[in-house]
Amino acid sequence: MVKVPAAAVAASGLVGGYAVARWTKKRPLGGAVLAVAGAAAAEQWRRQAGGRAAGALSAAYVAAFAGSHPLAKKVGAWPAVFGVAGAVALASWAVADRKAA
Repeated sequence: MVKVPAAAVAASGLVGGYAVARWTKKRPLGGAVLAVAGAAAAEQWRRQAGGRAAGALSAAYVAAFAGSHPLAKKVGAWPAVFGVAGAVALASWAVADRKAA
């Protein structure tokens, strides 16, 4: 079984959630993608780095989602989404994925 790094799962959730919401014009569907990927990443974070780290990374994931909205007004939607996804992926790698490799 191929294990996908939590960093990739989290970044894909942020990018994929936005893409689904934008292209289907159904924000709840995008939110579902965001939530499922976030839950999957959180479980990996918990297993790899413990509950406190998982809590902190989950908070970063939610903050990235929320922060992408005002950031999009300054730099555009896609750059904002890719920026926050990259930041969450980097944090995930630094806290959890690097230790699991």
